[in-house]
Amino acid sequence: MKVVKSNSISAFGGINFVLEELNQLEINKIVSENLPILKPNSHYTWSDLFYSFLVIYYCGGDCIEDLHLNLRPHFEKNPFVKLPSPDTLLRRLSELSTETTRCKTKRGTVDHEYNTNDLLCNLNLNVLSKLGILNSEESILDYDNTITFNEKSDSKMTYKRGYGYQPGVCTLNEEYILYIENRNGNSDAKSFQVDTLTRLFDALEKKSIPNVSHFRADAASYQYEVIELLNKRTKNFFVGCRNSYVEKYFPQVENWIITQDELGELQVGSVVIKPFVKQAKDNKTTPKPYRLVVKRRPNKNGQLNLITQDAFDYRAILTNNFEMSDLEVASFYGKRGNMERQFDILKNDFGWQNLPFSLMNKNLVFLYFSAICRNLYNHIVKYISEKCENIQPTYRMKKFIFRFIILPVKWIYQGRQRKLKVYNSNFVFD
Repeated sequence: MKVVKSNSISAFGGINFVLEELNQLEINKIVSENLPILKPNSHYTWSDLFYSFLVIYYCGGDCIEDLHLNLRPHFEKNPFVKLPSPDTLLRRLSELSTETTRCKTKRGTVDHEYNTNDLLCNLNLNVLSKLGILNSEESILDYDNTITFNEKSDSKMTYKRGYGYQPGVCTLNEEYILYIENRNGNSDAKSFQVDTLTRLFDALEKKSIPNVSHFRADAASYQYEVIELLNKRTKNFFVGCRNSYVEKYFPQVENWIITQDELGELQVGSVVIKPFVKQAKDNKTTPKPYRLVVKRRPNKNGQLNLITQDAFDYRAILTNNFEMSDLEVASFYGKRGNMERQFDILKNDFGWQNLPFSLMNKNLVFLYFSAICRNLYNHIVKYISEKCENIQPTYRMKKFIFRFIILPVKWIYQGRQRKLKVYNSNFVFD
């Protein structure tokens, strides 16, 4: 076997087309304008640092150390980005961290810790605005918490009996990460959620974004303060309910609509209720009527429910929407399950399972940077799919890397111009 060596050939040629499109969107300028000014003698700009972070995951890496171990030889003469060392990148990211807030609930004994970052929240919103995502007339927000298991120096035990963090994440239109707040593992999703959502809506208001069209959340949001906030700051909200709180209303549902879904028979009905009567009186307000949409399906063991006296499993949704049908509400709320897909993408494609720092506040910087890369990926894969027939806009990162990013190329000078030479006669980018 005869081997001809050339140190100038890069195996990740497709990333050049990605970085060129990002420059066309002026993402490099947005990053530089929204992050702190660096010293004039700094060897790397914020554009270099952000693009270096991005190429790790767009080229198949899973940790910051891949910059030095696997990627540096392929980016030595790249005109779009200058790769720093992993230590330099981590040092710059850590400089963007903010102080962690510690507090307790009124009656609790647990020390809660959470961390927010207005600077990176604003950067993320500006990137989304540049992509045109914030300009849609209707917006769907989903809020949920996920667990990132780790053994960092400040991580605490989660309810799943493992150490980690439990960040709160809000997505926009089921595809884009809108807001992140890092919480320690022992802080349940219910505690201080009204404060989290208030900060989220305040951030949107500063960007002159109109009221949220639709907001969905799980049963952790079934609280008087949260429902009052959602009623003021959103047009329509859909919140799951714990059965123990609302099962007394189930027998009041009279008209059940019987349908079929992928799990079999499903029955849906609704009733108007006035929850949180005691809390409303304590706050000297009038209890508001809401619509309780109830879903039920026959249970497998045939055991009777003590409250309803029938053999069904129940689920309920509280909403202020009285226009959609019961089936439409049930179907619309069911799409909230897409949050789990987003968490899977963030953890497996964008590094959320390999947090680089030892402290929660610094790891929030990492979470935001990777979330911005995730948001940009939605645009990039759609853009590339319009240029290449073998790319679909639904591809996950791994398939996108195999089919587009892995492309042998070499930067050459020809006719006083820098050109990209592609070593693949079948490559088409039009």
